[in-house]
Amino acid sequence: MNKSGRSFYLYFVIIICLLLFTVWVGTLRVPNSGYTRGEFETQMENNEVAVVTVCPNKDTPTGSLKVVLKSGEERILYVTDVTEMERIVREHGIDCSVESVPEESWFLNSVLPILIVVVVCVFFFVMMNAQNAGGGGGKMMNFGKSRARLTIGAENKITLGDVAGLKEEKEELQEIVEFLREPGKFTKVGARIPKGVLLEGAPGTGKTLLAKAIAGEANVPFFSISGSDFVEMFVGVGASRVRDMFAEAKRHAPCIIFIDEIDAVARRRGTGMGGGHDEREQTLNQLLVEMDGFGVNEGIIVMAATNRVDILDPAILRPGRFDRKITVASPDVRGREDILKVHAKNKPLGDDVDLQQIAQTTAGFTGADLENLLNEAAINAAMDKRVFVRQEDIKKAFIKVGIGAEKKSRIISEKEKKITAYHEAGHAILFHVLPDVGPVYTVSIIPTGLGAAGYTMPLPEKDEMFLTKGKMFEDIMVSLGGRIAEEIIFDDITTGASSDIKKATKVARRMVTRYGMSANIGVINYDDDDDEVFIGRDLAHAKNHSELVSGEIDREVKMIIDDCYQKAKDIIVEHEDVLHRCAKLLLEKEKINRAEFEALFDTYYPQPEEPGERVGEEQ
Repeated sequence: MNKSGRSFYLYFVIIICLLLFTVWVGTLRVPNSGYTRGEFETQMENNEVAVVTVCPNKDTPTGSLKVVLKSGEERILYVTDVTEMERIVREHGIDCSVESVPEESWFLNSVLPILIVVVVCVFFFVMMNAQNAGGGGGKMMNFGKSRARLTIGAENKITLGDVAGLKEEKEELQEIVEFLREPGKFTKVGARIPKGVLLEGAPGTGKTLLAKAIAGEANVPFFSISGSDFVEMFVGVGASRVRDMFAEAKRHAPCIIFIDEIDAVARRRGTGMGGGHDEREQTLNQLLVEMDGFGVNEGIIVMAATNRVDILDPAILRPGRFDRKITVASPDVRGREDILKVHAKNKPLGDDVDLQQIAQTTAGFTGADLENLLNEAAINAAMDKRVFVRQEDIKKAFIKVGIGAEKKSRIISEKEKKITAYHEAGHAILFHVLPDVGPVYTVSIIPTGLGAAGYTMPLPEKDEMFLTKGKMFEDIMVSLGGRIAEEIIFDDITTGASSDIKKATKVARRMVTRYGMSANIGVINYDDDDDEVFIGRDLAHAKNHSELVSGEIDREVKMIIDDCYQKAKDIIVEHEDVLHRCAKLLLEKEKINRAEFEALFDTYYPQPEEPGERVGEEQ
């Protein structure tokens, strides 16, 4: 609260106190002195009374008598009937006068209520003005104000140099920076810079960071707001905030408006939910109008980020609104190495840390995942009371991030340990033998997560843009490896392979319905698209094929699963000796690394272990 606001509140409190004091004084009554009617009559009989004044109340016949004694003393007597007392006084021959009936207080009955109303109205008026002057920080009568956070000049210290990887994305956005710096260069040749830029990509790929970097690089004001900040329970608030945000942006042009998670407000209209007067749709309509409203090359560029571009309304994606759509993909191996170098600047690394090797083993990781990986590694180092991060810390963090925290304290029976050991050994053998899915990084029978008795973590050594039919077959075979090992060794099966079976079935069904990899079904897409029933898309979910085709799809999926099951079983039977050795080693050590596992395939097993290669081994 500023100084003027505090002064106003002080004056308001003083005025209220004065009003209350006035009311109290006006209602103040002289206290009864204990003077009784018997005393008064006795004094009249003894001729001690000089003068009596009758003072009737408004509510007659009540009132009081002002009695002046011959000794000069004044007394007050409260009576219930002033008329009777006047008659008695006159009968005693005492001089008696009667005062007029008191009138109502014009101040208390007329002026004071009006004064209170005026003071209260002035108070609220001044408070509303103070809140409006305070901008987005106000909480009262400020619903329609924009909640966009403004960053100006040196406040935004992020530039494109701080964004690692994303080389092509930065090159594409460099045009925006050039326009904001030198708009005349474009207007001379009649060029129109895009009004809007939509950043699309998976969570954690750096969309928000890119937008901040563009504003910092161009050194222009940067308005940032989330899509959810527009929508409130009050009708019309979202549209009002959109108007206020664009009005503020025009005053700071050239500038950038960044709307994060725009899918919260720009979802596809006409879903049948909320009707045409839905608050979200009103907000979207106002956003569309505002983006059309400002002129060409006016200096306002709207940037938005989403990971669900498929549910956005088509009206907002047309040229003239969001002209340009930039896909921010997960970084490749070179990009991951650059990102790791950025996040490792403030972390002391040991001599054994190899960021290039980490980049190679973290295929599929986003920038946020890599930052979390190094942060977990730093936490591990701090817990070991070290001031630097070792490669071992990063390996432990990799397992924690990829699989989950290990629950070493959980008590498991020897029978369950043995089943888990053979189950994970089955997965590991297939990872090693099949050419497109390995190699194995870690095999463990330590419980993790919710109900996971162990895990086998592969180590993808290269980035893959697309999947092949052979790779998908191998993925199914690996998923079924644990179930097959249980069947071979114990001649029985458990429920531990339920998630593996689900994964294998999902892959097989996509091969048939989405990717056209079945000769009998043909190159036709029969995928029902499970994501279709999502708020913002069509709520009606209907099959796009007949029951006859459904039966054929089910038969093809079963045929793929059965074929992969048999091939995987043949491989595990062929390497049954490795299966037993691997299970035995797991029961002994609970966790083995890549070198230890691959040594099991050596003819001269066992061979000596290389020091420092054990990942997460219990001491």
